[in-house]
Order: sequence, then structure tokens, then C-alpha cells
Amino acid sequence: MTGGSLGLRSGSYGSLQPQLQNGVAVFPTQSLSILVRKTSRMSLSGSREKERILPRIFKFAGRRKVGMLLLLVASAAVLSFVSVVSKDEDASASHESRMGFTDHVRKFVNPRRLPRNDFSPPFIPAKETTVDSTSNTNHESATTHNVTQLSVTILPPIPHPCESFSLPPPPADKKRTGPRPCPVCYVPVEQAVLLMPPSPSASPFLKNLSYFSEDNLIASESNGGSLFGGYPSLLQRKESFNIKESMMVHCGFAKGKKPGRETGFDINETDILEMEECHKVVVASAIFGNYDVMQQPKNISEYAKRNACFYMFVDEETELYIKNSSGLVDTKRVGLWRVVVVRNLPYVDARRNGKVPKLLLHRLFPNARFSLWIDGKLELVVDPYQVLERFLWRKNSTFAISKHYRRFDVFVEAEANKAAGKYDNASIDCQIEFYKKEGLAPYSLSKMPITSDVPEGCVIIKEHIPITNLFTCLWFNEVDRFTSRDQISFSTVRDRIMSQVNWTINMFMDCERRNFVVQEYHRDLLEQRKALASLIYPPPPVVTNESPGELLPGTPPQRLVRAPPSKKLPGKISMRRGRDKRSGSRQHHPRAAVGKDNSSI
Repeated sequence: MTGGSLGLRSGSYGSLQPQLQNGVAVFPTQSLSILVRKTSRMSLSGSREKERILPRIFKFAGRRKVGMLLLLVASAAVLSFVSVVSKDEDASASHESRMGFTDHVRKFVNPRRLPRNDFSPPFIPAKETTVDSTSNTNHESATTHNVTQLSVTILPPIPHPCESFSLPPPPADKKRTGPRPCPVCYVPVEQAVLLMPPSPSASPFLKNLSYFSEDNLIASESNGGSLFGGYPSLLQRKESFNIKESMMVHCGFAKGKKPGRETGFDINETDILEMEECHKVVVASAIFGNYDVMQQPKNISEYAKRNACFYMFVDEETELYIKNSSGLVDTKRVGLWRVVVVRNLPYVDARRNGKVPKLLLHRLFPNARFSLWIDGKLELVVDPYQVLERFLWRKNSTFAISKHYRRFDVFVEAEANKAAGKYDNASIDCQIEFYKKEGLAPYSLSKMPITSDVPEGCVIIKEHIPITNLFTCLWFNEVDRFTSRDQISFSTVRDRIMSQVNWTINMFMDCERRNFVVQEYHRDLLEQRKALASLIYPPPPVVTNESPGELLPGTPPQRLVRAPPSKKLPGKISMRRGRDKRSGSRQHHPRAAVGKDNSSI
């Protein structure tokens, strides 16, 4: 079709311009009418031809054959329609990809068509998404901008399965007033894995964190601390609490280039390389000085067994006990634990050595994203992915620790440690006086929403980002400089960081912690309890055939049972009859009064 048949638009209002045909001005509409008439004649002749063909078909074919022919034509029409529709859908899908639709937007536009690798959290509320597409087309030096706005309809958010969960009141049991576990709502492991954040959380203000190391480190005990910690001066300690975008701080392993290589707390090179291969979740524990009995994790999913790392750090003394008691020749793998033997320990105190993996896991596992630390006396009974989802991901937190079930004030905690003989009293007093000069005050409601200054530090749940790594580094420096009682120094480090950056710690209830770990006693207390149990349950009575006094005639001799003389038990011992909630069996638990508080031993 030519320009004369369509007409040319001129002027700003788009009026049609007349054209000359044989010297007469003719509007394009007149020529169009002529064309229309010609096409109508052609269509009539075509219809007449069709009318002539149809009687011929009916003449040479019967009704049945004609019916079959019509069915074939109808089926061909249906197939052609289906193919056209499928092509349209493919075209729309390619159009969406060109428009820049993400999987998150597409699953709300067409919920039935989800990508295979869609691991986005299913419980995140849907947000309205607007996609702007701008295309530029040039027609004879004229530019036209076509802007298309596609608004996605907001779908109602899918509620979290634990959203309606509420903690029931504690059972009214006057005989049991101590700490106990409480119900916790976990999502299934499959959902917990899907809810793992796809990328690391943002570290507030602090972006780059590095650590002091020096090969020829000179001992300077006047600064406090140890050779392993680098003997940081008080001025360096003060500077470490001044949060900057890029920082270098003391964080253990001060002597040497890499943690575990001639730094103190030395680890075999094969173990170091294997630890560097842990990229996702690490569950770690430690036993030094043969102080605890190794507890095997329970209720662990197959996914966690394949993808999470389970590491147990022991010293040579503990390794020897494991070999002698279990008969294992190779102790690199004991149950689910990958056992790592540590040599050249930096401290004489076994408990202080345990603070190295407890607070510095980000240095031992530089490529791990999340870590779950449990003390050697604890038994993990819930899958680690469920624990991480419950206490980190669901709360949008990067650090979680349980608060003490009874004490929430540092001064009260210090006095309890002194009364229980946990550490040298003079050293505890010196640490408290130092913190008081820096402004430490008793806990009050003015610190809300902070509910406690005293943690139950046997479990630490952490995401490895710069701000949380800085917190555990500075916490370790306090343990290295002062006493090993990390509950005393926790709030000082936490409050000084929180006063400068927008960062919080999820301090959950102690009864929730007792839901996913079962607390056992240290080995020395277990042996003491075993000795006390032998006194409570004496050996079986002696059986004799002697008859007491005279018997009546015809009476057979009686069997006389004589019990051994009772002994006075040393100390105060009470019996508690309880039920094992996990096995459902009735058990007797002898308990001896050891100090004033056995919960945090």
C-alpha cells in the first residue's frame, strides 16, 4: 500500500492533506471507497465458487464420510489454537525476562510457575514492586519515549508457623523451684534451611576488621594479659572500644602469621586446612584437662550431618583418656564430632584455654558464616539449623546468648562467684573495682529493653560479621587481662559497643536454652556424685539361715535377713525423684549440696 492510499498527516492536529488525481483534488477516502467495492466483488465471486464446491463433495461422499471429514477439520482447528496459545505464553515469558523480572516478582505474578532454585524465604511478607520499562524509537529524527508501569498486586503475607505460639506458664511444682526447660517452637529443618539469609547481614558502621600479629613479640606482663593475647596496653584497650569503619585489634594468636601455626593453641596443618573448608555452619565444643565427658549430639538431620561441621577441640590428656576408655586407635572422628587435638596450650588453667575456641571461632573458621558454641558439659538435642532459625534468623539478630536464670546484676554475679570459689576473690574484686572506675553501675530498669547484664555463657549463637567478631575479640581480651569468668566482663564490652553503633544482642530466656541442650555435670562432680550414690544405695543385704529364738513345734526354720549397720552420710544429701521427659522413664537423682549454685559450674 502506498502513501497515497493511506494519506499523509500534516500540521499539529493531524488533518488529512488532499491529493491531485488527473488535476482534481481527491481525498484519500474517495480512492479507498473504490478499493472497497473491488474487494467486495472479489469476495462475492469467491463465495459462489465455494457454494459450487460443497454440492460436489456431498454428491461423491456419503453423510458418514462428510461427518468424519468435519471432525478432522474441527480437531485440526483445536490443535492450531493450542499451539498459538503456547507460543503466546512463551513470548510473554521472554518478554518478562527482557523487562527484568526477578524470581521474587514472577512468583507473585504467576504463582504456579516457580523456578527450581527458588530458595527465597516463604514467610517474608510480599512487597509491592513496580517495574519501569523505557524504550526509545527514532522515526525521522523524532524521539518518542514509551514508559510502561507494571504494578504487582500485593498478596497477603504468609504467617510464620510459630507466630501464634505463646509460652505456657510454668507448672506449679513446689518441690522443683530451680531452672527447668520450657517449650520452644521450631520450624521443620527443611523450612529452617530455606530461611537461611542468602547473603551476610550488614555490619553497622564497622566494615573491615584485622588483627594484631607479631613474630618477635616481647613479653610485657606489666600491661596485663598474656603472650597469646599480645599484652595489649591500656591505651590500646581504650582505642579498641572506639568503633571505626576499619579497625585493627588484639584478638588472640598474637604470635604468628595464622591461628594454630606456632601461635600457642597449635593445631595440625591437616586439621587447619580442613577447618578452612567449613563455609556454612559450624558447631563447636571443647574439653581440656579431661574436665568433661564427651556428649554426642542427638536428633540431628541428615542435611546437617552432610552440610554442617561438628568440631570438638581436646588436649593431649583428654585424647589419651578417649583412647583408653573407648579403645579407639584413631580419634579423629568420634561419633559425629571431628576431634582436633590442640598442643602448646597458652594457659595453665583448662577453663581459660576453653575460652579460645569459645570466643574466637571466627579466627579458627575464617570461612564459616554461622557458629553454634556449646560447652563441653552440654549435649545438643536439637538440629543446629532449627536453633539458628529460632534465635538468629527469626529475630533478625546476629548474636544470641541466654541470660542467667536467676541473676541479672554484675555485682551480684561477682559475689556469687566468690561464694562458690569459682576464682580468686582478690582478682574478682580487682576486676569489679576497675569496671566501677569506668562507670559500671548496678543494673536498673533504665537500661530497658536490655533485661540482664549477666549471661549464661555456655551457649553462643553467632553470625560471623565484623561487628560480632569485634565483640567476641574485645570480650576475649577482657578474659585474657582479668579473670576467666566471662559473665563478669560481658556487659562492659556489650554496652560500650552498643553506645556507638546500632547493634543489639538477643538475650533469650535460660529455659529456652535448656530446651535444645541437656546440661551434665563436670567429670569431677560426676565422680563425686557416684561416690555419694554408693553410700545412699548400700550393697545387698546378707542372707542367713539362723532362726531367732525358739520356734513352735513343727515350724520349719526361717530365713533371716540382716541388714548392715547404717552409716552416717557426710554432708547434706537430698533425694529427688523425677521423670526423664525425653525417655518418659522414672529416675532417681541423688543431689549433693555443692556450693550455693550448681547451675553454672
